[in-house]
Amino acid sequence: MAKLKGLLVSEYAKMWSREIFDLKSGRKLVFRREKDLLQPGVYILYRDDHPYYIGKTSGHLFERVWAHANQPKDRYYHFWNFFSAFVIPEKRLRDEVEGLLIAAMPTANNSNPRIRKIPLPLEIARLLRRMRQSRFEA
Repeated sequence: MAKLKGLLVSEYAKMWSREIFDLKSGRKLVFRREKDLLQPGVYILYRDDHPYYIGKTSGHLFERVWAHANQPKDRYYHFWNFFSAFVIPEKRLRDEVEGLLIAAMPTANNSNPRIRKIPLPLEIARLLRRMRQSRFEA
């Protein structure tokens, strides 16, 4: 596929199975180094269809996800079975996309994105609480 210039994400892989790192033909691994993923970017590890961890790499996406899949001492080794990867060549944009995804989805990430969180106004939180309570009282 031809790469499109000027886009935030130039290519992506969606919901690929972790098992691709184990496929063999004879003694050779079938999925050795996917050339399209030998670029920097952001990736999501999923437990079934739920986002589990979001990460980024300035190295090769393939090698970073491979490490999560094949190094038992990796913190997330046991907890995921699918991944998505997004090729994002520009570092500043990788940081921003990673932060946006972490802010948007509940995951096991320990980091907080460098995006200012807008708090729910206290008055609205109180009104919502009263609405919930009135439903249970009825």
